[in-house]
Amino acid sequence: MSKHALVSFTGNTEIHTEITLTGSKSECNRALIISASSKGAVKVENMSIAADSVTLERILNQISTATPHQQTVDVGPAGTAMRFLTAYLPTLPGQFLLTGTERMKQRPIGILTEALKAVGADISYAEKEGFPPLNIQGPLKQTAATVKIKGDISSQYISALLMIAPSLEQGLTLQIEGELTSLPYVNMTLNMLEEAGISHSWDGQNISIKPQPFKPATLVVEPDWSAASYWYSIACLASKAEISLPYLKEKSLQGDSRIRSIMTAFGVKTATTAEGITLSSTDKNFDEEVLDLKDCPDLAQTIIVCAAALKQNLAFTGLETLKIKETDRVKALQNELAKIGVTLNEDNLIYTLNCENLHFPERVIFGTYEDHRMAMAFAPLSLLIKEVVLEEMDVVEKSYPDFWKDLEKAGFTVTVI
Repeated sequence: MSKHALVSFTGNTEIHTEITLTGSKSECNRALIISASSKGAVKVENMSIAADSVTLERILNQISTATPHQQTVDVGPAGTAMRFLTAYLPTLPGQFLLTGTERMKQRPIGILTEALKAVGADISYAEKEGFPPLNIQGPLKQTAATVKIKGDISSQYISALLMIAPSLEQGLTLQIEGELTSLPYVNMTLNMLEEAGISHSWDGQNISIKPQPFKPATLVVEPDWSAASYWYSIACLASKAEISLPYLKEKSLQGDSRIRSIMTAFGVKTATTAEGITLSSTDKNFDEEVLDLKDCPDLAQTIIVCAAALKQNLAFTGLETLKIKETDRVKALQNELAKIGVTLNEDNLIYTLNCENLHFPERVIFGTYEDHRMAMAFAPLSLLIKEVVLEEMDVVEKSYPDFWKDLEKAGFTVTVI
């Protein structure tokens, strides 16, 4: 039976707390693949305890290249692991069946798979064309050193290809077609490769990495700015807040660090300290009517829910990839915001909030759709709603296992029902 979380906050909604966040899932998963590709030359410190990272580390430790039999590699619901392993496994000698949950089998992988096949990877679809599970036979015998890939799809496809490029006999050049979305995530990958001694060139729409060895290095994973975003939401919705988040850097590789600038309009000030950063509540000043989130789509749910709670009819662009995440996040947002009288309307890739009928019932049950970010984006509404129930509370383990415990530390009451 699924466990649900009943979240409430009694008394005045002033929050003063210090929260130490887990390592970034995005950084950690890249570091794990880079370390595996380096055959141990690159070490990883401050590992994330997010379920996706734990899953990927376990898989990389268990893979055997000595067996002649096909190995089943099951990533469960870990989307990043699916995409990164789709590129990494073909570089190894062996036969693999790469699979995951039923939802994972509905998430497209064809663009990445076809790009890999174009450079010589032996990959076939075990069930539905363009979707997991995948039959993979390695090692890859490279037939081409250049591949075209669309820029407006998941940046994880591009990152997956970039991380295997140094290990390929001819290296790899990616020809990016169209506008590159989620640019910070591609830059994160290239910067981490550079820390491991891998150079690249970026000329116009072409990113090239020559075959080259990894150098001994240690990749230290920064705390997760995506997780920090929920504390920005809490600071925004609280009557008064001062929240310290140790070890976060002012200059971060993570695209989601953009939450700092976005939430200024929402009345959250970020101060850099010797220990990390501190969030405090200040005056709200919405001077932008349209927010472009194409560089930070994982922040979308947090920001949209927060704007809705403040009765701000903001518009958003750059949400195209939300429909192929853990769930169709646009539809999920529309369904759940309706429970507080808010609509999210789509018109030619522009999504606009209508908060005219916003209301806060005494108790609301929000669905999470097997999506960690749905649970954590809606939980802060307990500052405004007497009782907020989040279904399937364990979904947060995917990226932020300590979320409920940290809420309690900040003064929220979390009851398992």
